[in-house]
Amino acid sequence: MDGVGKTQLALAYAYSYTSHYQAVLWVPSEEPAALASAFAGLAQELGLQEQAEVEQSIAIEAVHRWLGANTAWLLIFDNASGPKELDEYLPKRAKGHVIITSRNPNWGGVAESLQVEKFQRDESIEFLLTRTGEPDQVAANELAEELGDLPLALEQARAYVERTGGTLSHYLSLFRDRFQELWRQDEPPQSYDQTIATTWSMSIEQLPQAAADLLNFCAFFAPDDIPRELIAGAAGKLPQPLASVVSDDLALDGAVAELRSYSMLEVGGDSWSVHRLVQAVVRGRLSDAARDVWAAAAAEVTSEAFPYDSDEVENWPTCSRLLPHALAAADHSEGLGVAAAAAGYMLNQVGLYLQQRAQLFQARAALERAVKISDEAVGSNDPLAAVRLGNLGNVLRGLGDLEGALNHAKRALGIDEEAYAPNHFAVARSLNNVGAALSELKDSEGARGYYQRALNINEVALGPDHPDLAIGLSNMGDTLLTLGEVEGAINHIKRALKIHETAYGPNHLDIATDLNNLGAALRRDGDLAGARESLQRALGISEAALGPDHPTIAIRLNNLGRLLGELGDLKGARDYLERAVDIASKSLGEEHPNTVLIRRNLESLPK
Repeated sequence: MDGVGKTQLALAYAYSYTSHYQAVLWVPSEEPAALASAFAGLAQELGLQEQAEVEQSIAIEAVHRWLGANTAWLLIFDNASGPKELDEYLPKRAKGHVIITSRNPNWGGVAESLQVEKFQRDESIEFLLTRTGEPDQVAANELAEELGDLPLALEQARAYVERTGGTLSHYLSLFRDRFQELWRQDEPPQSYDQTIATTWSMSIEQLPQAAADLLNFCAFFAPDDIPRELIAGAAGKLPQPLASVVSDDLALDGAVAELRSYSMLEVGGDSWSVHRLVQAVVRGRLSDAARDVWAAAAAEVTSEAFPYDSDEVENWPTCSRLLPHALAAADHSEGLGVAAAAAGYMLNQVGLYLQQRAQLFQARAALERAVKISDEAVGSNDPLAAVRLGNLGNVLRGLGDLEGALNHAKRALGIDEEAYAPNHFAVARSLNNVGAALSELKDSEGARGYYQRALNINEVALGPDHPDLAIGLSNMGDTLLTLGEVEGAINHIKRALKIHETAYGPNHLDIATDLNNLGAALRRDGDLAGARESLQRALGISEAALGPDHPTIAIRLNNLGRLLGELGDLKGARDYLERAVDIASKSLGEEHPNTVLIRRNLESLPK
């Protein structure tokens, strides 16, 4: 039940028994897409050297190792949606204690459940009298009845009395009067008790305008870790007076202090948290027009803050922190039909980020929403739709849905060819995507035609040294190799590698792709030593950028394993291929084409 104090109870236990533990670790767990980031963040709290790693899986594994090697720790997963979402993060051989708070009661076989009940009446009365210092037991009893003995509602009542210097009797009178007035006008927020909403509505109306507006704005983000800098940089998107408040540190501190005094906002370092029930009540009491204003502002601010190059490694820490807020803001934007452009852009960037982090199913969901928004906002034949269709097609290709990938790529190409001149770089982008899908479908001759058209366009549109041209050259080289044109393949790939190294330096992921393709070509050309050097360098770059468990690493290991087999190092080959199968199975699934291929290569090794 919402509002019974599950989180507060876990906090109270942690505080009371801190001396029994060498570490108390807290993991916000409501949003599955952001859970990995939260768990990886424990590496910093524990002072582990892996905290600086870009790839989350390295930090996650380091945390698991620490938990397995140490005792007397407390790990708390707060507001988990269910057992499935926590499976990867629950310690398998716990040497400490784990607490999970959740609205979901179905935890059989995973954890021993404890139903957190509302207060007994005598507990409610004692709470109100003790915390307010009042002797009026009758008023306390009647107020507890009105509030349904719900701890969160009782705490809010206590904060209101303390803040205003009033009495329980006065509060009770206001509550009863406001209840009738309020609920004649508004419907209660879905799934939430009306007494909580009424209590909080009264407190909200006591707030100065700036504090109330700040709370309104925060109600449209995820509840935890709202970056102060996100709010402080939002002045240009906000109505007055909040626009002036957020651009003035002193005024912003004052608004935050007001909210803290009513227990409506918590401050933790450089971020804030607003309880999800508070957010729901705030949203529910706004007028339709005001709700649209704040939802649109949240979407536009988060959209502007979310990195444009969200698929670039250096932007991943920012993307990780903003991810839950981007998803929340997009949800509200879609639900209310406001700020469609901002929501669509944000979901597209989220999809690109999640794709690179190998969260392909979540990436697909985000990009499908982005496509739907662009179709509704600008039409299904707009160039914007083509961009998002192409991105979605690339994710489908990664998931093994090759026909779906080809259909999306061809649809995007049709839109671009209709919208642009034949030699526009956007047409080349879609041509490359079609070529990639055909290549995966083993239509190498068809892929060659699309890749060549893209190269012809980009040589002129972008110039001979552009990194996007290099991507096409590398793709063409890989296709030429499949067609048996080894010399042409090597020439294309070496040119791509030179362009990328000039543009990015030695350790960019695009360089790893070039080296991987070059290694395959050199292997076919009989230069096994050169092939091994290229493939090992590709693996090193990829592991440094993506971590050891990304599906791309499985491909790199597979290629090295096959080469080692040809070199007669069967043990080394088996080690690489076994690791590749393990990674692919876990990240892509047992039936994914890449997993099947790698397993076949492993099984083909001599016993």
